[in-house]
Amino acid sequence: MTVRPLATFDRDRARALRGLFTDIDDTLTLDGRLVPAAYRALCDAADAGLRVVAVTGRPGGWAEVLAALWPVAAVIAENGGVVVLRDGERRFWDPEEVRADQQRRLVALADDVRARLPFARLADDQPLRRVDLAFDVGERRRLATAEVAALLEAIHAHGARSLVSTVHAHAFFGDHDKAAMIARFAREQWSEEEASLRARYLFVGDSPNDQAGFSFFPLSVGVANVERFVGQLAPPPAFVTRAAGGHGFAELVDLLLALRA
Repeated sequence: MTVRPLATFDRDRARALRGLFTDIDDTLTLDGRLVPAAYRALCDAADAGLRVVAVTGRPGGWAEVLAALWPVAAVIAENGGVVVLRDGERRFWDPEEVRADQQRRLVALADDVRARLPFARLADDQPLRRVDLAFDVGERRRLATAEVAALLEAIHAHGARSLVSTVHAHAFFGDHDKAAMIARFAREQWSEEEASLRARYLFVGDSPNDQAGFSFFPLSVGVANVERFVGQLAPPPAFVTRAAGGHGFAELVDLLLALRA
């Protein structure tokens, strides 16, 4: 699949959009900080009537704050494990009793992995997580490729699933992913069926952690820094911005709003 420049995005598609779903780390941020232009773009998109939802591997605790403060309809966190609505309501992928069993297994996984792999460190935001376990691979410390591979092997040995972003390696036991929770949320909250969701909404991301979104949405966009991962993505995003991180997100929103005018 060929990744096309964002400039080739056409007016009819832009005018048909009802909303967009966006990753946070290295999509709205750059070098670990929220890009002011990206936050302005979130506001502009919402003011233009587009539904905006942040979709992230970050913890549910973060989602509770961001959903209240940002101009978004909701925040889907922990790679689809939990969604927090604007009014603070929380919805989980799995019921409470299932999550309790998953937590027990994650605690055992964390203890075993840290005992066997001295370089394995939990993410600073782990205490705010509700359903997954995150190891720091690129936020406060950068692990070598071989170390990340060993970490994933240890996670899989416990029967857990894994996802890797630019900052964290995630371990979890649910069958959720970003796209699955997006589809559930849109159906429950907006009565959007899958065909309409795929045709009228857009997904934005930057890394293999966003693969589910790139696969589900025909209208997918990678900010420029996604190009280092294109060989790992199947499929890659349909379009790519010129600018990286949050500057690329702002570039996208500016173009969409200009085309919709």
